Parts: sequence; C-alpha cells; structure tokens
Amino acid sequence: MIDLDGVVWRKSSASNGNGGGCVEVADLPDGGRLVRDTKDEGAGPVLRYTASEWQAFVAGVKLGEFD
Repeated sequence: MIDLDGVVWRKSSASNGNGGGCVEVADLPDGGRLVRDTKDEGAGPVLRYTASEWQAFVAGVKLGEFD
C-alpha cells in the first residue's frame, strides 16, 4: 500500500475538467512518480513508477512511440 499523505497531485493544464481521459501525477522524493485516474481520485488505483521507468516512459512519449 502506498502512503498518500502529503502527496501533491497535478494534472495537465490541457485538461478541461470534465473528468474524461485525464490522469494526475505526483512526484516522489526518490525521483519516481505516482499516477492515478482523475475521475477515480481517492478511490481508484494508484500506479507507482521508479525514476528510471518514468524516464523511459517520457522518452518514449517524446519519440512518438505511443502515437
């Protein structure tokens, strides 16, 4: 179980707030990230990524691997 006390979540400024298709991300002190679905905030699952996993994901996004 992940301790979510003190976690500061943020979502994309492109999110229109309608609750559809948005995720929130929180930074961890070790460089990792937490990710959750905005519409399930507080009740849904939270995914945890290590710093290296997150860096690989961001690199893939920048290279268009998920288009």
